[in-house]
Amino acid sequence: MTYNWQFPDWANFTYDDSILDSLVIDFAIETGEMKGLTDSLPETIQQETILEFMISEAIKTSEIEGEFFSRQDVMSSLKKQLGFADALPQIRDKKTQGIASLMIEVRNFYKNELSEALLKNWHFLLMKHTPYINAGEYRAGKEPMQIVSGALGREIVHFEAPPSNQIPNEMSNFIRWYNGFEVSTNDIRNILLKTAICHLYFETIHPFEDGNGRIGRAISEKCLSESFGRPILMSLSSTIEKDKKQYYNTLKSAQRSLEITDWIFYFSSAILDAQKQAKQTIWTTLNKTRFLDRHKSQMNERQIKAIMKIFEISGFEGGMTSKKYVSITKSSRATATRDLQDLTVKGILLQQGEGRNVRYDLNIVV
Repeated sequence: MTYNWQFPDWANFTYDDSILDSLVIDFAIETGEMKGLTDSLPETIQQETILEFMISEAIKTSEIEGEFFSRQDVMSSLKKQLGFADALPQIRDKKTQGIASLMIEVRNFYKNELSEALLKNWHFLLMKHTPYINAGEYRAGKEPMQIVSGALGREIVHFEAPPSNQIPNEMSNFIRWYNGFEVSTNDIRNILLKTAICHLYFETIHPFEDGNGRIGRAISEKCLSESFGRPILMSLSSTIEKDKKQYYNTLKSAQRSLEITDWIFYFSSAILDAQKQAKQTIWTTLNKTRFLDRHKSQMNERQIKAIMKIFEISGFEGGMTSKKYVSITKSSRATATRDLQDLTVKGILLQQGEGRNVRYDLNIVV
């Protein structure tokens, strides 16, 4: 199997950028609407929204790599490092501090020029709580870096990265390419092109022992923020994670050729989908704030906790039930029934169904 980095003209990617025509138009519209929406938000809601995107990105970029963190741990790690004054639960998994550090670093310092020192620092922040990993250093050794799957003895090699002794030269070329690809804030086509290519380029080099996917997606976020001149409000990893099989298959195909039109279309489409989802998330945050402003004084602490959980989980499939209420609030079944009936009488919840099939939905239009 010949991989892209083994071709004589490696890194001279070819593509048909006309496939971006419709995406550029849609992205321009979405970006404009998003900017207008965020600019109109009160500062407190803006801060809450930023935190929500950082939590989602931290969780989902880790899940793509098969690492699963609790939302509570990620939230506590981010809030602790951001200096939030409220009391925070104990962080059970120290690795969440690593992904939280990376999210904050990428967001706060997106204007800093990309360099090998910057990427090594990102890797150190990400992996400093992970044992047996040489955090902040490129991989070394003569063993090939391979992406494999399957049972022992029947492994399937999906990709083999350049040998370790080539990494310094490859990364020097990558940094030079990235910094030499200049874009303007209104040049959406080239912004999408640069972001898609930089992710593929970095993932192909695969310079670290572990964490390459998370660092690669962080580079994509930096590229978008740097290009638009402001921190982006979206979670690209949340979109990718919904169908990570397609992500890996498209990446695998792109790493076997220097013709990458399909990859550019896939990754740019993922960015557009992430932007659309971000707009929906902001509307949800705004609705939550307005809803609580209207009803908070009518609810006890258990009821507020349950209502917040409905907003926290997109769609809250199946609506609220007594069983879910008991699980969320740690109350008795009788208390749950009484609280839910009270919320219904006040018009905060709408009752659907009867008997054992009864459920409750938010009455957003109240």
